[in-house]
Amino acid sequence: MKKFYLVFLVLGMFVGFLSSCDDDDKYRPDALELEIVSKSGAFTVAKEDTLFLKAKLNNPQEVKFSWTMNGQQVSSDSVYMFIAANMGNYKIDVKATDGKEETTVSASVEVYGKYKYGTFILNEGQVWKEHYGTLAFISPKGIVTDSVYYKENGGSLGGGTQDLYIRNNKLYIISQNGGNDGGFLTIANAETLKKESSYEDELGSTLSMPSHIAVLDDNDIYIRDNNGVYRFNPSSKVLTFIEGSVRANKTTMAVANGKVFAAQSNKLIVIESNKSSISKEIPVSGDISGVIPSSDGNIWLACSASGEEPAKIIKLDAQSYSMQENSIENETAAKILNGGWNATPYITAKGDTLYMGGGSKPMPVYRHVFSQKKTEFMGDMAEGLDHVQTLYNCIAVHPITGEVYANIISSYSLDPENKICVFDFNNDKLALKANYKGYTECPAGVFFTYNFE
Repeated sequence: MKKFYLVFLVLGMFVGFLSSCDDDDKYRPDALELEIVSKSGAFTVAKEDTLFLKAKLNNPQEVKFSWTMNGQQVSSDSVYMFIAANMGNYKIDVKATDGKEETTVSASVEVYGKYKYGTFILNEGQVWKEHYGTLAFISPKGIVTDSVYYKENGGSLGGGTQDLYIRNNKLYIISQNGGNDGGFLTIANAETLKKESSYEDELGSTLSMPSHIAVLDDNDIYIRDNNGVYRFNPSSKVLTFIEGSVRANKTTMAVANGKVFAAQSNKLIVIESNKSSISKEIPVSGDISGVIPSSDGNIWLACSASGEEPAKIIKLDAQSYSMQENSIENETAAKILNGGWNATPYITAKGDTLYMGGGSKPMPVYRHVFSQKKTEFMGDMAEGLDHVQTLYNCIAVHPITGEVYANIISSYSLDPENKICVFDFNNDKLALKANYKGYTECPAGVFFTYNFE
């Protein structure tokens, strides 16, 4: 029995050795390990833009690549330049082969409309010259496209376009004179700018020079005109005046906490969804020269000086209506907050940092850090620029980059020297980063898509 046991033991060890050798033969320290890497770090891209995708291997070796998109071969290089003419989700595969083995990995790429992210510049035009409203677009890469609404639709916006709002992937443009393809109110897809609807007679018979718009929902739209604020339901085409909103200021309305906030001289009025009268009046010491939403879901207010009360910037809680107030002691900055003819807010904010700018020559910019109660002069926008007449409407700060945009004109017309200027703050000093000429004619405002997310 001992002899048989010894034989079986030896046989078992021999079989185990053979099995171990077989496993060693299957193991390859240089086995292919493959992944798809995006140069931008993201797997999203605008329609007709380029996304650079790279097949990344764990070690350098001679391999062949094969890229396929939705099952169709598209490239045999290690880098694939992905471009799509249509929006949607695309499945991208890459296969690597080294003669011994092959491996395949996949990635999903989302293609969105080319106007989803970026900056819009809305132009009033000049109705008496038959120059109607236009919309320019600056991509995140800094590429400017003029008259994008016309290029996407083949028709013009209404005359004297004044304000723009984005909600639920719809873009709303209000025009004070109406007419053309756009009417008094144009609604388009926010990613493609393809027109979905426009309203002329439904609004023109009642409204008097509509100037600003805010949107709570598809059928809950608020329009400010010379009389006050109206609610418009596009489905029923019913226009309802909001009682208590008489003589609302000709300036931008803000949305926060599911409500509309509008200035009315030295009061802030609150309008709640689907109500036909204001819900609350909030008095402040001076006239309101700006109402904008804050990044944390509340409201910023700019107020002029009044009597012994200095000009102020106020943070309003959109739910409790409690207020924090910072006095602006700098004389020039306070003068900017006193307001004027501009139809855009005299403050603009990124986080708790607010900017104020105005004038012609000089054209100062001030920065106020609310949490520090600190106001400082940043520089003169007109310095170093030629053909400067004035700042048309107010400055706007990019909510992501912190760059300040200013529409600086040389003439109240479509002039090649009219400028969209972009400033940054290297070493805390104002510096011109970009100067786009010839795209503006009475520019109504700067609108960042990121502010409507």
